[in-house]
Amino acid sequence: MSLFLLLPLVFLCPFSLSFPFGPSYHIDCGGLTNFTDKFNTTWLADHFYTSGSTGLVSEPLRFNQLQEKTLRFFPISSGKKNCYILPVPNGRYFVRTFTVYDNYDGELHSPSFDLSVEGTLVFSWRSPWPDDVSRNGAYSDLFTFVSDSELDVCFYSIATDSPVIASLEINQIDSRSYDSSTIGNGYVLVNYGRLTCGANQFGPGFSNDTDYFGRSWQSDYDFRSQNSKGIDAISTNKEILGTNQEPNYFPMKLYQTSLTVPSDGVLEYELPVDAKLDYMVWFHFAEIDLNVNKAGQRVFDVLINDENVTRIDVFDKVGGFHALDWYYVAKNLSSTVLSVKLVPVAGAPIISGLENYALVPVDLLTDPDQVVAMRALKQSLRIPDRMGWNGDPCAPTSWDAWEGVTCRPNKNDSALVVSQIDLGSQGLKGYIGDQISLLSNLVSLNLSSNLLGGSIPAGLGQNSLVRLDLSYNQLTGSIPDSLASSNLQLVFDAFWLMQQHFYRLLNDNLLEGQVPEELYSIGVHGGAIDLSANKGLCGVPSLPPCPLFWKNGHLSSGGKIAIGLSCAVIFSVLLLVVYVCCIRRGRNDYDFALAAKRNKYQRQKSLMLLEMESQHAKGLPTTLIPR
Repeated sequence: MSLFLLLPLVFLCPFSLSFPFGPSYHIDCGGLTNFTDKFNTTWLADHFYTSGSTGLVSEPLRFNQLQEKTLRFFPISSGKKNCYILPVPNGRYFVRTFTVYDNYDGELHSPSFDLSVEGTLVFSWRSPWPDDVSRNGAYSDLFTFVSDSELDVCFYSIATDSPVIASLEINQIDSRSYDSSTIGNGYVLVNYGRLTCGANQFGPGFSNDTDYFGRSWQSDYDFRSQNSKGIDAISTNKEILGTNQEPNYFPMKLYQTSLTVPSDGVLEYELPVDAKLDYMVWFHFAEIDLNVNKAGQRVFDVLINDENVTRIDVFDKVGGFHALDWYYVAKNLSSTVLSVKLVPVAGAPIISGLENYALVPVDLLTDPDQVVAMRALKQSLRIPDRMGWNGDPCAPTSWDAWEGVTCRPNKNDSALVVSQIDLGSQGLKGYIGDQISLLSNLVSLNLSSNLLGGSIPAGLGQNSLVRLDLSYNQLTGSIPDSLASSNLQLVFDAFWLMQQHFYRLLNDNLLEGQVPEELYSIGVHGGAIDLSANKGLCGVPSLPPCPLFWKNGHLSSGGKIAIGLSCAVIFSVLLLVVYVCCIRRGRNDYDFALAAKRNKYQRQKSLMLLEMESQHAKGLPTTLIPR
């Protein structure tokens, strides 16, 4: 991507305004307390940053405003990527930064770094900075859309330099502004010049004049071509109609001053740009000369890079003392200067203001589900600050993704997805969170030689994972079946002959239970499998057999069935015993009672017979009475 020129708007005041659209933030980067400035703007103490340190300019007395004296810088120990991440509603936003060096670190070396907004590279600072910018600082601004409820402003260190920022301002604006319905949401509008013609710098923070978007308007003087001649400035205090209206809310003050040139004069601007980009040039006109009171009296052509792009008759379009706005998009410029020239047709040309924005295509962002997964992984693995896991995991594409992470576009090129994670030997002490399963495009995962605990998530590997190295950790529990799923077999079949890199390295952990046979069979067919130094694993060759009915550290399905059947048999036997001992016994107790009565009678009868026989033998008379 081309390096963007930062216009040195070196006016050392903050901005202040009312915001009819939504939230706004004014952050004093490096500041310790909230305060309100002379324009009644409330500045927040430094907040929403991911890391870094605070500093103070070397000559604070030269700066009029408190937020310009303090700064935040991001040393390399904070990682290569650091961000301000602000929670905001979705919509369009105006973003302005104030950047200054002023030898705050005593190194006499202004830093080189890049800055992105919402994952798109927008500003590039390269050492050495121009002297006036290094000492006095520069304001830079842009318009961007937010669609994920967070606005990310991120800094990328080059070599060992420390990115720096003094203040950050964010205002929500009308989402229809600058003809977004035609241009679309796919561009960031980066300011390459916002000029008021015939007036000094004005706008929120620079004067008491209000701009509802927070735009500052810079004097056009330094941008006039040397070819310009016969220029005359005119102004009025009369009300200008059509100003401060939706969707752009251009301020009235912009149209109350204008520049004109006589019919033999020349009015030309030379605006610095970067080649190979498209630029949106906005023109602002108002007929504020009472002597022009009908159409045809003031007519002129607008030439951009010597191409006649339109003819303007302000009075014919809107009448007198009424704002007229028009824009043109210059495509794929081949030079670093954009020329704007007003050529008279009738009378003298007139212009009130001029804006020039680079149309920077929005870079691809990481798939939202994978952003969630990567942020969860950052927490569970306890990624240290030095690795710079901040902002979007993959964007911008002109920079590497998070350290140890490799990304690629998805199938329809609508988002970025994570394809590889290589975090071996990083001293990580956390665990592998379950949300890693959301990384459905992950091909390679290396977390070896760390101090990770916990179990292997059940969903890991169920999609596209080809290479996995979790060796030399402290992982516990069993090996999930997902590491040997049918999907993996398909991946293996498709990639093995081409890549020769299919492997599962789980050695030197605390894993236990039966190894899935499918996982081992993949190893048999050519993939590298290492399960050594896990004392609790069992069930495949080179490992001890698993206990009967035992699998993966718990009862297998067969064991559960066997226990269930055993319980059923025991329950049946118990029922039978209850039946025999309780129900049948109740019936037999009645029969035994009858038998006992009969036996008693028989015993009595037998005794009588024995007595009669004894008496008969002795000759005693019988006492029996015949019936």
